[in-house]
Amino acid sequence: MIKIIAEIGWNHCGDIELAKKFIKSAKDNGANYAKFQTWSTSRLKKGAWDHDGRKEIYEKAELSIQDHKTLIKYCEENNISFLSSVFSIPDAKVLLDLGCDIVKIPSFESRNHELISFCDNNFKTLIMSSGTSTFGEISESVKKIQNADLYLMHCVSIYPQDFSQANLPKMKKLMTICDKVGLSDHIEGVESSKIAVGEGAVIIEKHFTIDKNLPGRDNKFAILPEQLKDLTDFIKKRKMMFNDLGLGYNEKENDSRINYTGRFNG
Repeated sequence: MIKIIAEIGWNHCGDIELAKKFIKSAKDNGANYAKFQTWSTSRLKKGAWDHDGRKEIYEKAELSIQDHKTLIKYCEENNISFLSSVFSIPDAKVLLDLGCDIVKIPSFESRNHELISFCDNNFKTLIMSSGTSTFGEISESVKKIQNADLYLMHCVSIYPQDFSQANLPKMKKLMTICDKVGLSDHIEGVESSKIAVGEGAVIIEKHFTIDKNLPGRDNKFAILPEQLKDLTDFIKKRKMMFNDLGLGYNEKENDSRINYTGRFNG
């Protein structure tokens, strides 16, 4: 089964009622996971985000423990899996204490062996993106994962990204070191994700919004509900086309087989 992650991230802008609307829409349009991000700005290092407005967004969108509990419960009520990215071991401990058995390691921490090992030892399922890392670096990180069920995501950390930057040959190469590989897709629309599915991706992550006019960069290039439905409908139809009906002919072909074969003399 091909799985779809609706990356809500901080697109909710700290509004939990809005986040619930994201979750409901993600579920209604076929996503398997509603994904958020877990961090604490109290541990945020100094950087460009202090001067370009991002820190204010981080502070506004930071999820409290109660926020996490509310969103986890709402996901359960709507039969969609809650998922969150972590950026440090303290973040991972938050999810662990909340009873989560799955975690996402974002591209920027794909070389953080301490975090990877902690998550491997404490979570049942680990999803890890590979953007900003070389194939060799990802190979070393994968070796650290001995216990968790790993989904390895090919990713190019450009927001948004062009088709010519997708580098799907690297995704195919990742399949030699992990049996469950997918695409964290930052190309606008869903055609790129469909192509990746055709090349063997078993999990797709797309930034998701219900309104492109909401604040923040991610809302601008995220897919809308109707695009998510287009992608999940494509996956359903593709699965139907791979139904194994054997090597004979379909019984609904009987009329054609009996009455059309040899209908012209000579």
